Amino acid sequence: MTERTLTVEEFNQLLQQWSGETIKITKQELEDEDSIIMQLNDISYETDTRRLDEYEPMHALHLNGTGTTQTNEQELQPLPSSMYEIPLEDSTQYQFEGDRFSLVTERGSYTIERVR
Repeated sequence: MTERTLTVEEFNQLLQQWSGETIKITKQELEDEDSIIMQLNDISYETDTRRLDEYEPMHALHLNGTGTTQTNEQELQPLPSSMYEIPLEDSTQYQFEGDRFSLVTERGSYTIERVR
């Protein structure tokens, strides 16, 4: 299957279909990589026009559910919150290939994939 670029609306429509699924989220930012396994219960978005600085995102994708994160010692720990936030920018690139989404921002890249 070939990777295709999505609009934010297409991304949202496809991702909403994954509610109730188990997903893996991988974040690569600078030299840091985190992986999370989550039972996805709900998907929401937030817009914050009153940001205090540029590090706070104007838009954010909230993946809500329960899950675990893998530590540097390869141990699984419960998520500290039932919500995982992905900062979104106007320039975010959304891509989809089969059972995997890729989001590329100025800060880093995120992969969201189904766990079978």
